Order: sequence, then structure tokens, then C-alpha cells
Amino acid sequence: MSTINLKITGMTCEHCVRAATKALEGVPGVDKAEVTLTPGSAVVHGAADPQQLIAAVKEEGYDAEVQG
Repeated sequence: MSTINLKITGMTCEHCVRAATKALEGVPGVDKAEVTLTPGSAVVHGAADPQQLIAAVKEEGYDAEVQG
């Protein structure tokens, strides 16, 4: 199992956090996603494709990028 760190921008409330978490956990290969509002990040555990993770977050209306 690997860990992918994402920077997520555009979230403003806990509803946003729940929406992003649900979107990430819906991507094949994700075992668990931990999203935080401040500083706007996610730690994703599993074997998911980073580009699919970014696409799932963008579908919810937020921007995302992989962090080192």
C-alpha cells in the first residue's frame, strides 16, 4: 500500500471536506482518504492512480495536485 499526498484548493467548509473525502474514497484502489480543510490537503492510502484522484476532486469543484 502506498500513500499519496494531495494539495486541495477551493474548500471552504466541512461540507467541502466530506465531499472531497467521498470523491477520493470512490476512486478504485483507495483504502482510506483523510482530508483536512486547513491547510487544504489529503492523505490517500492505497494503490490508486494519482491522476484519477485529481480528476475525482476536480469533479467536485475543487483543484488538486500531488504534493512531493
